[in-house]
Amino acid sequence: MTSARAQNRQGGCCGSCTRYMTSARFLLYLSHSLSTWGDRMWHFAVSVFLVELYGNSLLLTAVYGLVVAGSVLVLGASIGDWVDKNARLKVARTALVVQNVSVILCGLILMMVFLHKHELLTMYHGWVLTSCYILIITIANIANLASTATAITIQRDWIVVVAGEDRSKLADMNATIRRIDQLTNILAPMAVGQIMTFGSPVIGCGFISGWNLVSMGVEYFLLWKVYQKTPALAVKATLKVEESELKQLNLQKDTEPKSLEGSHLMSEKDPNICELEREQEPTCASQMAEPFRTFRDGWVSYYNQPVFLAGMALAFLYMTVLGFDCITTGYAYTQGLSGSLLSILMGASAITGIMGTVAFTWLRRKCGLIRTGLFSGWAQLSCLILCVISVFMPGSPLDLSVSPFEDTRSRFMQGEPVSPTTKIPETIFTTETNTSNGSNIVHTVQEMSTKSVPIISVSLLFAGVIAARIGLWAFDLTVTQLLQENVIESERGIINGVQNSMNYLLDLLHFIMVILAPNPEAFGLLVLISVSFVAMGHIMYFRFAQKTLGSQLLVCGLDEKEVPEEHQPNTSVV
Repeated sequence: MTSARAQNRQGGCCGSCTRYMTSARFLLYLSHSLSTWGDRMWHFAVSVFLVELYGNSLLLTAVYGLVVAGSVLVLGASIGDWVDKNARLKVARTALVVQNVSVILCGLILMMVFLHKHELLTMYHGWVLTSCYILIITIANIANLASTATAITIQRDWIVVVAGEDRSKLADMNATIRRIDQLTNILAPMAVGQIMTFGSPVIGCGFISGWNLVSMGVEYFLLWKVYQKTPALAVKATLKVEESELKQLNLQKDTEPKSLEGSHLMSEKDPNICELEREQEPTCASQMAEPFRTFRDGWVSYYNQPVFLAGMALAFLYMTVLGFDCITTGYAYTQGLSGSLLSILMGASAITGIMGTVAFTWLRRKCGLIRTGLFSGWAQLSCLILCVISVFMPGSPLDLSVSPFEDTRSRFMQGEPVSPTTKIPETIFTTETNTSNGSNIVHTVQEMSTKSVPIISVSLLFAGVIAARIGLWAFDLTVTQLLQENVIESERGIINGVQNSMNYLLDLLHFIMVILAPNPEAFGLLVLISVSFVAMGHIMYFRFAQKTLGSQLLVCGLDEKEVPEEHQPNTSVV
């Protein structure tokens, strides 16, 4: 009996594992892991490739970032509208093929340019090489737009259908997707970076192209299996409405009495009917204006959503320098942090991000979805107070007497004193000592090279940034699920497309802010502005929660389903 029970227990455990690994949920996770791994490798590598191609200059990288942000900002609503108006499997297949084929083509062109750069530079006074740069950025931008379409259809639509009516299951799936994102954000760049370091940029291009070629087929197979295992994915609200309208028109035609003369003269039509049909045919001008109408309708629909303030709150969090992007990394280098230490800090930020996903699922079960956004917002702002304090601590390069629009290198070249806490790269020291005839500059350089920079300020800054990731990712998941639950199925694509556009708009503004104030002495002001925008975003969310929950705003014991309906948004998963 005991051995039989043990065998049943073992068989039940193996059976449950097999069922889970063949379930639509697990297959969706696996497909997302492959897709995200390829995306992160490509996004990291393309920036490095562009720097390598243009002689260690950031110009091409900056142009690429600007083109990507502008494209999503302008075309986000149109991409979402296309997702809404087409069948789910067709959208996923098209976006997957366009994205991967674009990356493969871009990788092959980069390999050709790396191998024959000197020959291309001499052809037609360098215009052939410039055309290759333009072609690379254009194809890479197309890949990013296709990636945006994939993210909208899988993370904002498919996942809702797979979860069904179970909100807890939807929350768990959203959290797992974010954990996959956090891990691949760290591991994928490390992997491709090692290949490029011990190999070459050409080998890196070939590896990424080969990865996308293999991954494309595997990803589509996994999505096709998810589609088969979830029959609800084959039914889409927009398509159902169109089919019902066509059926009604056919019924009207069938029920209309046909005259004997009309049955013999089917080819002859009333001139008025012919004129009406010609008027209903779309003209060239109307077809050209269609994207602009889609853009306008998308933004108007986004504004009219019950979760508009919540979406705006999430977008405002993108207007910040308090993240592990190139700006914060560059500032850390000026404060004396090494690359190895920065990689450790990035790993710590990934861990706290995963902790945020765990906190989200726990808070949602205890306090409800809307209150989870409140608590995560307060947690993020509380941690960012450390960043505000760091601006005024010893070691901070904040100097209000220095114009934020003046570059540090230009002042150094002119022999003006630089803030004693600012670290200038050693290559600049050597150059200035050899080329300058002024003894003041040499004395300043020698004095700065021996003076250590206090790390209290930068330590508090990164402690606040890393700790704030817990609240940041919990809040991101809250708003994501609010959009999933409250946007009707026929508008999920266009609303999430506009949300992506809003995110890119605020992200673009934060880069413009850095361009206007690029020197380290002004970074403290950028920190204060960033915290202000984060605070404004959470104020918007507080207003949304107040309108939704009313007087029961902070009562965790009351489930959100018990809130009076006049204060409750439409939280049913369509």
